[in-house]
Amino acid sequence: MTAHIAPTSRAPTSGTAERDARAINARHGDVAPGEIAIGVIIGRTSEFFDFFVYAIASVLVFPSLVFPYVDRLTGTVYSFAIFALAFVARPLGSLAFLWIDEAMGRGTKLTIALFLLGGSTAAMAFLPGYETIGIWSAVLLALFRLGQGIALGGAWDGLASLLALNAPANRRGWYAMIPQLGAPLGLMVASALFAFFVTTLSTADFLDWGWRYPFFVAFAINVVALFARLRIVSTPHYANLFESRELQPSRVIDTVRGDWRNIIIGAFAPLASFALFHMVTVFPLSWVFLFTDENPARFLVIEIIAAAFGVAAVVASGVIADRFGRRTVLGASAAGIAAFSGFAPQLLNGGDAGELAFMIIGFVLLGLAFGQSSGSVSSNFSSAHRYTGAALTSDLAWLVGAGFAPLVALLLAANFGLLAAGGYLLSGAIGTLVALGINKELAGR
Repeated sequence: MTAHIAPTSRAPTSGTAERDARAINARHGDVAPGEIAIGVIIGRTSEFFDFFVYAIASVLVFPSLVFPYVDRLTGTVYSFAIFALAFVARPLGSLAFLWIDEAMGRGTKLTIALFLLGGSTAAMAFLPGYETIGIWSAVLLALFRLGQGIALGGAWDGLASLLALNAPANRRGWYAMIPQLGAPLGLMVASALFAFFVTTLSTADFLDWGWRYPFFVAFAINVVALFARLRIVSTPHYANLFESRELQPSRVIDTVRGDWRNIIIGAFAPLASFALFHMVTVFPLSWVFLFTDENPARFLVIEIIAAAFGVAAVVASGVIADRFGRRTVLGASAAGIAAFSGFAPQLLNGGDAGELAFMIIGFVLLGLAFGQSSGSVSSNFSSAHRYTGAALTSDLAWLVGAGFAPLVALLLAANFGLLAAGGYLLSGAIGTLVALGINKELAGR
C-alpha cells in the first residue's frame, strides 16, 4: 500500500504481494460502507472469540491442567496473571506491526498478525499439562498468551477509524458502535461452545480433550476473518480512502509528542466500560465456579442470554449518541456504572434470579458505554496521527482498564467480599467522568 507522503525519499510501502492482491481485487470495484461494516464486525468478532475462549479456559481448565499443585482459587489467580500478559504485550505488538504496515503494507501486516493470533490460539489446544511437563506447561501458556497479545496489537486495521471518518455528521454514533458488536457476539459463540462440551462430556473427558476444540475453532474463524478483511484492505478503493483521509501509519515518537494529551484522555475516557467489560464476562464466571455449587454450563447459558441484551444495548448506544451526543452517552453510562458498582456485585450471591439480574443489567450498561468507547478513542486526533494514535490509545485503554481487571476483582472479592470488587468498578467510572470533564469537546470534534 503506497504511503501518503511526498515523492522524495522512501521506497513504496507496498510489497509485491500487496500490489498483486490489490490488482486481483480491482475487478471488484468500490467497497460500499456496508461491506466495510461487515468486515469490521467479522474481524472484531474473531478477535473477541479468541479472547473469550482463553478467558473461559482460564477459569474452567488451566487451574486444574497447569496449576494442579495449588488450590483452585490460587490456580485461578495464576491463570488471570497470565491472562493479563496479552494486554502488556499488545502495545509492543502495535509498535512492531506499525513498522510492518509502513514497510510492507496493511494487507501484509494483517495477514501476519491474524496468522500469529490464530496460531497462538491453536497452539494452546496442544498444551501439555503440569502432570506431563511440569512447570513448563505454565511457561508455554505464558508464551502463547504473549503471542496473542502481540498479534492483537498487529490486528489493528483502521477500519473503525475509516467508518467513523466516512460517517455522516448525524450518524457518527451509529457507525462508532459497529465495531463494538464483536465483543458480545464473540462471547456468545465462545460460551456456547464451552457450554456444549461441559454439558455433553464428563469432567475427566472435558479436562483431557474436550476443552481443546474451541481453540481449534478459533483458528478456523481467524482464517475466515482474514479473508473477509483482506477482501476490503486489498481493494484500490479502500487504499484511496485511507490515503485521502490520511489514515497512514505515522512515527510513534511524533505521534506521542504531538498528541500525548489526546492519548491519555482517550485511554481514560472508556475506562468505565473497559472495567465493566471483565466484571460481567470473566470475573462472574470465576466467582460462580469457585464459590458456588452451580454448574458452569448453566452460567455460560446465562452469559449468552445477557450478551444478547448487550448486542441490543450496543445498537441502542448508536441511536442515542446520534440524538444526544457521544459525550452524553459516555457520561450517563459511567454514572450508571458507578451506581451499579454499589449494589450489583452482591447479586452474584443472590441465587439464580440475582445472577441473571446482575448479568443482564451489567450487559445493558456495558453495551451503552462500550458501544461508544471506540469513538472516544479516535475522535480527537489530528489527521496525520489518527491511525497510529488510535491504535496506541486503544492498547493503553485496554491495558489500564481491562488487562488486570479479572485478577484484581477476584483478589478483592475473595479477600474482602463482593462489595470490594464493586469498588474497583467504581474507580473505572470515576476515571471516565474525570476524563470527560477534562476534555468537554471529546464527542464534538
